[in-house]
Amino acid sequence: MRHLIAATGLLLLAVSFATPASADLKPIKRVEPEYPIDAVRSGTQGFVELEFTVDANGKVTSVSVVNARPARTFEKAAVSAVKQWQFAPGGGRGKVRLDFKL
Repeated sequence: MRHLIAATGLLLLAVSFATPASADLKPIKRVEPEYPIDAVRSGTQGFVELEFTVDANGKVTSVSVVNARPARTFEKAAVSAVKQWQFAPGGGRGKVRLDFKL
C-alpha cells in the first residue's frame, strides 16, 4: 500500500495542462487533479477537455466536459480541480485539456 501511495504522489506530477483558450483569462491559482486510484491500478491513461466560465471576481462558476478518453475515468477529478482554479478579475470563458499520463 505504501508503494501505491508513493506512486500516486509521483503521478500527480505527470498530469499536464494546456493553457486556457482565452488569452484574457489569467490563472492565478491552478489545482492539479488527483489521478484516480483505479486508473493507476489498471495503468489507464487519457485526457479530459473542459470548457469553463469565470465570473467577474475570477472564480470558476461552471465547468463542462467537452470530450474525455476513456469515458467516465478522469472527468470527476478534472472537473473538481478546475472548479478550484482562480483567475484574475474580469471573467470570461475558457477551454483546457488535462492529460493524464503514467
